[in-house]
Parts: sequence; structure tokens; C-alpha cells
Amino acid sequence: MANPLFGDRSFFDRPYLLLTLVSLFWAINIVLGRYIAGTVPPIMLAQVRWGGAALILLPFVVHHIRRDWPALRKHLAIMIALSLTGMTLYNTFAYYGLQFTEAINGLLIQSAAPLFIGLISFVFFRDRLTLGQLMGVLTSLAGVAVIISRGDPAVLVSLSFNRGDLWFLVALITYSTYAAILRLRPSVHALSFLGFTVIAGALLLIPPTVAEWSLGYRIDPKPEAFAVMAYMAIFPSILAYLFFNRGVELIGANRAGPFFHLIPVFGSAVAIAFLGERPALYHAIGYALIIGGIFVAQKWARPPPKSQE
Repeated sequence: MANPLFGDRSFFDRPYLLLTLVSLFWAINIVLGRYIAGTVPPIMLAQVRWGGAALILLPFVVHHIRRDWPALRKHLAIMIALSLTGMTLYNTFAYYGLQFTEAINGLLIQSAAPLFIGLISFVFFRDRLTLGQLMGVLTSLAGVAVIISRGDPAVLVSLSFNRGDLWFLVALITYSTYAAILRLRPSVHALSFLGFTVIAGALLLIPPTVAEWSLGYRIDPKPEAFAVMAYMAIFPSILAYLFFNRGVELIGANRAGPFFHLIPVFGSAVAIAFLGERPALYHAIGYALIIGGIFVAQKWARPPPKSQE
């Protein structure tokens, strides 16, 4: 059957390839976010990323948005919620967290996304969890606890966590909310949906960007900073979200979730080579628990609910 966005069956009808590329683009995004920490303020970085993506997309999406506007307006609340969670808040929280923690920590914490997607789907849509899935959730959460405590039980007892890890965890929960409620998006052209959420996400970032600027935070105009921002506006933004939305459309959010585990695989290699970071034993233990929890949860998973498109 023809693809309404890209015509005949093609590259864009291969969900596993699309989702693998999404993981690669997002992994590099996290590493680069850490790389320019202190060079570009976090809210400004999110604003440049989505503002740049909006400007690039605008000529290609305006016709589709105009045509689909009745459906978009009818579902305006969910469209704003998707823009807020998937673009505005997620990236702001993640970039802020990367000011204070290593890229490897952020990468490993993000690998727990499938569990949070499942939990949020349960809260919002009453997607039932089996006992095995619940055990998987608890196992993966234990892995996240190992990572954010850096393997030190005293940190858990004293609650003296690294604030960068905590902000990245908040970012993960925010993005997992986006992925869980993606099933509620209206049935519109893919470019209408992407264009609306990117443009709205950039507009919603204007007030916090102005507030950050008023507090004296500025971009250090280094060439590498502009190169990183150019990458972020194209690959983890336009291409990754287009690929992710298409992948979820083809196989569902629950089956797409495990691809988040490729993010630390790709990202750790880049962080070690590019940033000189070194994995520690607690990274391995935490990641093993997260992967083990996902395996247990997937083994006893029910078929994902059909998308309400």
C-alpha cells in the first residue's frame, strides 16, 4: 500500500531501520549537549534547536498545516500537550541536566524510557500490567537507582543525588509522557503534525528563553557551538521526530520503546571517544538491571492497544 507521505513503499516503511537511526541521532544529541555545556545556556540551546528546526520546516509544512487546520484545531489541547512534553520541556530539562552530569549517565537513564512509557500508559489509559511486567518495571527502576546513586547506597539513604541525574530523570518522564499520549494525535498528514509540534514547541520556549537571557546567560560564540546547534536543528529534531512518529505509527509505542536501549550503546561509544568519559562498574550494573527489567516486562507483555488514529 502506498505511503501517504512518501509515495510507494520505501525506506520510510521500514520501522526498525527508522527507529535505529532515531536512537543514533538522539545518542549523539546527548553527547553533544554535554560537550557544549557551559558554552550555550540550556534553554537557549533548546530554543535554537526547535526555532531552527521550525524555520527549516516552515516552507514544507505550511500548506499541510493550513489544509489540516480544522482537525488540528479540534485536537488543539492534545497538540499543545504533545508540543510541550516532546519538545519544550523534555529538551530544556535534558540540556539543563547535562550541565551537571556525564553524558553516559544521561544515556543510561534514558534507556529506561520503555518502562516509564508503560507506567504512564497505565496511569492515563489503564493499559493493564501483568505481574511479570510489574516485576520488570521494578527491576529497571532499581537499575535507574543504581545509576543516579552512582552505586553508593548511602546516596539513596541521604537522598543526596547529583542534580543533573535528577533533571535528566525528569526529562525522561516528560518524554515518556509524549510517547504514551502520541496515540491521541489527530489523523493528519505527517508533516502537519511534525510542523505544528515543532513550531508550537519553539513558541512555548520563548518566555523561558527571555527569562534566561534577562538573568545574564549568553552563548559563547565558538565555531563548535554553532556546528552543534546546526546538527541539533536537523538530525535529532526534524529527522528523528519524523522517523520516530512514523515508527510508532507502524508498530506502536510499546514495540518502539525497546529501541531506546540502542541510545546508550551508540552514545557510550561516542562519549568515550569524543568526551574521554569512562564507564564505571555502577554503569554496567545499572544498565544490566534496566535491560533485565525490559526483558522480563516484554516477555509477559500484552499486545499493545491500537492507536486511536
